[in-house]
Amino acid sequence: MNIATWNVNSLSVRLPQVLDWLAANPTDVLALQELKLTDDKFPVAAFKEAGYQAHWFGQKTYNGVALISRTEGVDLVKNIPGFEDEMSRVIAATYGDLRVIGAYFPNGQAPDSDKFAYKMRWLDALRDWVKDEMTRHPNLVLMGDYNITFDELDMWDPVGLKDTIHCTVEEREKLQALTDLGLTDSFRLFEQPEKSYSWWDYREFGFRRNRGLRIDHILITPALKDRATACVIDRAPRKNERPSDHAPVVLTLGD
Repeated sequence: MNIATWNVNSLSVRLPQVLDWLAANPTDVLALQELKLTDDKFPVAAFKEAGYQAHWFGQKTYNGVALISRTEGVDLVKNIPGFEDEMSRVIAATYGDLRVIGAYFPNGQAPDSDKFAYKMRWLDALRDWVKDEMTRHPNLVLMGDYNITFDELDMWDPVGLKDTIHCTVEEREKLQALTDLGLTDSFRLFEQPEKSYSWWDYREFGFRRNRGLRIDHILITPALKDRATACVIDRAPRKNERPSDHAPVVLTLGD
């Protein structure tokens, strides 16, 4: 079973790339972030023609998340229950015995900004909800664009980027609070190439020079940890013409 996450940075622009990627990489559940389109503009027919079901939660211009899957999900949830939010950031559904939460974490902008304070509140609310979800769903995946690095291994320039957005102590403490629930970073379960990143700035030849960050993560519960057989960052789509600035992250689970 393959599950994946990908911030596509505009589905209207990147739809052909997503369909091509799915054709080449059969995936059971794909979480998308940054759709940047309203619900009525979601290309449901294109995914159906490709053999996929979809649940989506759009927003004009910004944000937006979706779950693309071989089978239709049930017990659908949009955004964090009990947390008032005008942004479309979270979508969750159950596929068989697998609970999947796809999320587009707030960027935070800068450590001293109102957007950073919102990010901290959002992360607290997410943790509380995920804790409750884990009591009901032993097989749970929390994946998406976290906009947070775990440590210096996730940064192309640990010195220069220290304490900048995505790399602050405060953000990493919130990420640690999620893993303290019993969730595991599936990417780090396996030996990985040095300087493995999932996002590269469009500017200054960031991808070509591999000046990136690993901010797209797939966290899994202990029951799924035993089933994980591989986790990789697929850099190939970042080489496309007009690519997203993110690459897909793919987790393989055995039976």
